[in-house]
Amino acid sequence: MAEDKHDRERMSFGLFQREQRSLFGEILDWMLTPLLLLWPLSLALTWFVAQGIATKPFDRALEFNLQALTQFVVSKDNGVSFNLTPQARDLLRADDSDLVYYQVLDPRQGVISGETDFPLPPDDDTPEPGRVMLRDDVVRGDEVRVAYVWLSRNTGSPRLVLMQVAETKGKRSTLATEIIKGVMVPQFIILPLAVLLVWMALVRGIRPLNDLEQKIRARKPDDLSPIEESHIPQEVAPLVSSINDLLTRLKTSLTTQKRFLADAAHQLKTPLAGLRMQAELAQRESNPQDIRSSLQQIAHASTRATHTVNQLLALARAETTGRALPSARIDLARLVMGVVRDSVPRALEHGIDLGYEGPDEIPEDCLMDGNPTLLQEMTRNLVDNAINYSGRGGVVTARVLLDRFSGVTILQVEDNGPGIPENERELVLQPFYRALGTNVDGSGLGLAIVHEIAQQHGATVLMDDAHPEQPNRGLLASIRFAPTRQPQE
Repeated sequence: MAEDKHDRERMSFGLFQREQRSLFGEILDWMLTPLLLLWPLSLALTWFVAQGIATKPFDRALEFNLQALTQFVVSKDNGVSFNLTPQARDLLRADDSDLVYYQVLDPRQGVISGETDFPLPPDDDTPEPGRVMLRDDVVRGDEVRVAYVWLSRNTGSPRLVLMQVAETKGKRSTLATEIIKGVMVPQFIILPLAVLLVWMALVRGIRPLNDLEQKIRARKPDDLSPIEESHIPQEVAPLVSSINDLLTRLKTSLTTQKRFLADAAHQLKTPLAGLRMQAELAQRESNPQDIRSSLQQIAHASTRATHTVNQLLALARAETTGRALPSARIDLARLVMGVVRDSVPRALEHGIDLGYEGPDEIPEDCLMDGNPTLLQEMTRNLVDNAINYSGRGGVVTARVLLDRFSGVTILQVEDNGPGIPENERELVLQPFYRALGTNVDGSGLGLAIVHEIAQQHGATVLMDDAHPEQPNRGLLASIRFAPTRQPQE
């Protein structure tokens, strides 16, 4: 049942999982969507423009006919008459597509000539003699375009006569339709061609990305050389530069790891070979004293190998996981005192006078942020290194210094051993390097671990002679941490 539920959840996740985005598809959508949306809008605007274009010439013709017909509206006696000639009737003759209506109206006499059911102008239309007006209206159920004018006639007293001529809109609609067809047909050809050209342009524009992908895919797994940037588009150059930076850092990391593994294998080879040799000797010995001596050598080699492995693990943890470990507020004084307390038995075993100098605790406003595990490892390595090199009867002092004014905290470990020559102080911070002229067993990793952990915490490692005037100058190792707060003014 549990497996069936898991399969259903996985299937549901697969159904609703978001597909991977396509840069090509998104660009194509953003380019074609406005084009396809604007095309109907273009047709609508073309229709309105075509209506205006088709209306203007027919309006002028309608005005001309109206002006011609006004010549036949004359004053007679005390009234107004409208006398059409055969030529004038031809102006009112309907063509194949449109009908023409007219009306001559005297407000006093009524309809003098034409259609009696001809609609009147709007009530808010102020009569202006001699000015031709146009409007849209309906006559006998047909939409028409009307041209009308008020005529001033003197029949003993001035009076206004209304002359109207209307024409159905068949020719206008036909012309507008022809204009739309003339515009739409080329667009039906141009639009697919534009889509094709956009698609081809995108394919060509995105080709450098495909070429870059092919170059990267064709690389060998161990090829971490930078990607050639000479033929890369400007928009992709920052990405390629970031990839090159990543490849450089990855190459450096892999080189460091290879060197680390090689050195680690070399360092472990000696104690392991000693273990094997002593074990073989013990098997061949029959004297209990010789067997006991071989077992002691085996124990010594085993201790050395264990110490080397622990140091390697500490260095690997400092290099790879120092930044990922959780951080906390650290009281460095309490931490150092704890390490010194734990190291007292080992110091007594070696005849070393181990002590601590500094405050019992750090004030709240001067606490530092750091990883307690790594800081303990760093302090322990400094103390162990001092104990190893001081020799019996030596003095080792761990010290914490605090400057309340600047907020700087310094950890110091001082011994009276042989010290480290100035020209080797940078070298001893590298893994597996050991200063010349020392007979102390070690892996050469202690100060390398200290340096790595200090870097993880933004601190600086400094080394000086502890007693420059004495034969055994000793070593004063200082870890200077960055200020924990803004300096007081």
